[in-house]
Amino acid sequence: MPFLPGTPPHPAAAAAADQEIWIPAPPQTRGRGWLIPALLALAFAFLAVGMTLAVGTYLLWAGERIFPGTELFGIDLGGRTSTEVSAILSLYWEERRITLEAETGQWSVSPEILGIRFDPEATSQRAHSQGRSLDSLMQIIGDGGRVNLTPVWEFDAAAAEANLSAYTPHLSRAPVNASLRISNGQVEQTAAVDGRRFDLQATVAALAADPAKVFVEGRLPLVTAPVPAAVVDVSGLAQQATQLLDRSLTLHAYDPILDQTHSGQLTPDLWSSWLSLTLDSETSEFQWVLDQERAEQYLAGHLESIDPRFHLDYQTALPAIQEAISRGQGELELRIFHYPSQHQVQSGDTFSSIGRQYGIPYPWIQQANPGVGDSLSVGQWVTIPSPDNLLPLPIVENKRVIISISQQRMWAYESGALKWEWLVSTGIESSPTTPGIFQIQSHEPNAYAASWDLWMPYFMGIYQPVPTAAFMNGFHGFPTRDGSNLLWTGNLGGPVTYGCILLSNTNAALLYEWAEEGVIVEVQP
Repeated sequence: MPFLPGTPPHPAAAAAADQEIWIPAPPQTRGRGWLIPALLALAFAFLAVGMTLAVGTYLLWAGERIFPGTELFGIDLGGRTSTEVSAILSLYWEERRITLEAETGQWSVSPEILGIRFDPEATSQRAHSQGRSLDSLMQIIGDGGRVNLTPVWEFDAAAAEANLSAYTPHLSRAPVNASLRISNGQVEQTAAVDGRRFDLQATVAALAADPAKVFVEGRLPLVTAPVPAAVVDVSGLAQQATQLLDRSLTLHAYDPILDQTHSGQLTPDLWSSWLSLTLDSETSEFQWVLDQERAEQYLAGHLESIDPRFHLDYQTALPAIQEAISRGQGELELRIFHYPSQHQVQSGDTFSSIGRQYGIPYPWIQQANPGVGDSLSVGQWVTIPSPDNLLPLPIVENKRVIISISQQRMWAYESGALKWEWLVSTGIESSPTTPGIFQIQSHEPNAYAASWDLWMPYFMGIYQPVPTAAFMNGFHGFPTRDGSNLLWTGNLGGPVTYGCILLSNTNAALLYEWAEEGVIVEVQP
């Protein structure tokens, strides 16, 4: 500041006078006028963009187009109409397949098979609604402008279970127990193999837990569970079977017609080729199973080499052989049967003479030849029934009764030794006793013959003279008539009966008690 003349300076002013005074210059604004216009321009730009977005959003909201960035199943639905989206999704759904995966294979199925039902129209409406509310718009902005649409569908567990049950046969396998087999005459063990079952409930539960995941991934593993074999160790049974393979089986085939026994041995190397082994999982026991065709072929050939008339009743013989082997038996009794035969009629032949020749009551031959009639012609062939037809009961092998018509005698044998020899009387010429091989078939303490008005004590029937008639010829003691008259007491040793075989009352009583049903009676001419 200026100082006044002659005025002494103020001490402070004097001090200040000694210092330099600096006064700041006013701000300079020259050269920075562009900033405000730039800010204004930027504000206008944002406003324009905002207005554009707002207008675009409004147009999308008010129109039919799907909001941009909307996706489903990897398909971009943005900008399309609801109708277009519905058609696209319907086509996609029809072509969509899901692979069922299992150890045994793969199967391609539609989602409907798995109970997944899709609604394309409702899903397209859901797509259309995206971005048309403040919440959904903010969500779109928050997700970076993308929308992963959730489809409209439903899951029917009952339908899935019903459809998947059809795959049970393809996924199930029964377990195989450890077993035994015969190979080259040796017992071999076969290992157990576990089975498996289709766990339908577990598969449906996994599907129901997340059907969308199954659909998106396009695969559904089918759940299976192991089924263990019931029998895994057969070493002990193998040892038992091996012991049986060391044994032979001797067959005794008895022919009651010829009173002959034919014996033969079945060695293990032979019978083992007829048999296989099976294991019963419930009892843990093995069983021999016979190849009946191979066994019958061998036995038939063997018997034919002895006599072509011979055969076995294979329906009973083969199971008996199988049982004998499985039980480790050393011997087995079988019975030989005879085939029917053919006779060519010769000059002078009659049914009666042919019957006596073959030991068959002639009405049985007539029955076997229904088309022949009563007259025979030379050269004609007639069928002779098997003599086994007259032996309907099981054979008692250690007893045999022989009758001689010509000698009017009887011999009874037990175990090959003579027990009794007696006089008998057989039928008269007009009602003869038929020669043949018969057997005791019945016991009646006192039988009545209505045709002859006779009561016959200790009666034992041995054959039917007529196959269709109920009466039988057989043994008996002295008959009575009118309850008092004893007949033929003085006629033993000569033909006197009407076809039966007469014994004394004492002998008839002994035979009645000794000869059970099934004992062979051989009536010789």
